[in-house]
Amino acid sequence: MNRLATSTSPYLLQHANNPVNWHPWGAEALQKARDENKLIIVSIGYSACHWCHVMEHESFEDEQVAAVMNEYFVCIKVDREERPDVDQIYMSAVQLISGRGGWPLNCICLPDQRPIYAGTYFRKNDWTSLLFNLADYYKQKPDDANDYATRLTEGIQKYESIGFIETQPDYKPADLETIVNNWKKYFDKHEGGLGTAPKFMMPNNWQFLVRYTHLLQDEEVAALAKLTLKKMAYGGIYDHLGGGFARYSVDEVWHVPHFEKMLYDNAQLINLYAEAYVWQPEELYRQIVAETIGFAVRELLSPEGGFYSALDADSEGVEGKFYTFDKAEVDAILGTESQLFCIYYNITDEGNWEEEHTNILIRRENDAELAQAIGIPVDELLESVAASRQKLFDVRAGRVRPGLDNKILASWNGLMLKGLCEAYRAFNKPEYLELALKNASFMVSKLIDNDRINRIYQSETKVAFLDDYANVVEGFIALYEVTFDEQWLEHAIGLTDTAIRHYYDKASGVFFFTADDDEQLIARKSEIMDGVIPSSNSVMARNLKKLGLLFDNEQYIEIAAQQLRNIMPHMAKYGSAYSNWAMLLLDEVFGTNEVAIVGADAEVFRLDIEKNYIPNKIILGGTKGSLPLLRDKFSSRTQVFICKDKTCGLPADNIADALKQIKA
Repeated sequence: MNRLATSTSPYLLQHANNPVNWHPWGAEALQKARDENKLIIVSIGYSACHWCHVMEHESFEDEQVAAVMNEYFVCIKVDREERPDVDQIYMSAVQLISGRGGWPLNCICLPDQRPIYAGTYFRKNDWTSLLFNLADYYKQKPDDANDYATRLTEGIQKYESIGFIETQPDYKPADLETIVNNWKKYFDKHEGGLGTAPKFMMPNNWQFLVRYTHLLQDEEVAALAKLTLKKMAYGGIYDHLGGGFARYSVDEVWHVPHFEKMLYDNAQLINLYAEAYVWQPEELYRQIVAETIGFAVRELLSPEGGFYSALDADSEGVEGKFYTFDKAEVDAILGTESQLFCIYYNITDEGNWEEEHTNILIRRENDAELAQAIGIPVDELLESVAASRQKLFDVRAGRVRPGLDNKILASWNGLMLKGLCEAYRAFNKPEYLELALKNASFMVSKLIDNDRINRIYQSETKVAFLDDYANVVEGFIALYEVTFDEQWLEHAIGLTDTAIRHYYDKASGVFFFTADDDEQLIARKSEIMDGVIPSSNSVMARNLKKLGLLFDNEQYIEIAAQQLRNIMPHMAKYGSAYSNWAMLLLDEVFGTNEVAIVGADAEVFRLDIEKNYIPNKIILGGTKGSLPLLRDKFSSRTQVFICKDKTCGLPADNIADALKQIKA
């Protein structure tokens, strides 16, 4: 076994038996490269990554390939979920070199960590040929290699950098319309989502677009958002038996998923579908939220209350084997009920996937249309399908399961906490709040110490990044808004002040991804653009605006305003990459309704007001509280105060009158 055998990362442990002399990222490996003047292979992936497994099997388990790697290189394996800072740097390198990125990510570096070549998946022969060529290049032309590394590293340091904008613009609805109108050319108006294959769900994109269409009354975007929400829920990308979504679809019709299931996707999709339900109450959205939370609790919840990171795409070495069925198996399990079930989920004898006789469950018609076409009542259809689903689920449970990545990451648990809070807001199910409270208590007791976060539960490496602070703070703010318990805001403030102290760069007006007292790499980067997860800077900016309003803290508000000023010139070109920033812009254009509910029936009033879709609001109150906006507002009656721009309206004794002030 190599040096990865003592790791806690499931991804690194997967490679512990490779003949490659892998090192974890750290001082020992980096010093070895300098002492022996060897190039470094930095190979980055994660445990649920299908193509990472393929390259491992083809190359890293091969004795001859390993011999080349061990002879000429110091080989370092990195779990990108543990060290996103390392991944961020070398992903910038591969994007600068090739214009694309992904995992596995393989980077060849000089002994001082500066890259000279980077790529993603390599076939075995291509990989060994590349290694021989680069080893010879470094031996024969070290000065050329050094010059190229210097230029590439300068590019990495400048990549995704932005300018400092001093002048405060006057934000207008037209700014938002420009962003979305430029964005519309990427919409798939037939199948929903953005672009063509592969197709990612991008939940933050659709959360912004739902808010945008509500506030600007854009019916075209509204129709596309509803289409996308339906198509994703109907598609094979959704697990119709067990709940939860896979990471992306390999085609443009959401049919064939890349079967890995990630906590961060499902946390955000819980949030999205819960918010969409308040916007447009659809029973489908309620079902998706309930089933996805059910999946997360069943498959990802640890006994302590933290959520694990992911399920693998593969089982028994085959991608998707756990999730797919041939029709003969379905017939044998369901008997006379099989025909109806197969119609509902488009299961055929020949199979609906490239694998012969293999079927991925996928819906195409809504229940009313299908019931009418078949000629049976909707209730009868749904009852039969539900019973059949349970039978197949029970059989599937006996199969060899996909591998579990049991890392518990602070950042992704923050996303899950936010999703659970939004689900509770939308559906008022006590079990959702209980899960949220258990998860938040876990983070406070196990991942936070003196307002510093440890990114990974039970890891000896005490490291955290801006996304950990940003997402956990956002989760705590959401938990306050559904409980009115100010302890969660106190935790949020403590972590926010830590982030400002150790991550904020006043000169550039943005936050670095790494702390000033962490390991210094070849570049100190800032995460600006939103992707499948919103960028840590955009989440922190929105947190600061909310906390600034809640605590009347002008420093917080000004930092958020500076961040948005810096980003604003970039947003119109590519809205998808700035969707979370665009939600902050929505709040700037339309203002934030500060809804204070005070009195004995505050919880009853909160539940009533949450039934109304008001995306640009913060909510506070309870029977007691110390927040500035609550001072002098407690009395014997339950009242609602609607405040905006440091001005409060007259107190309302009922929700109807309060809503009139919001709509005014």
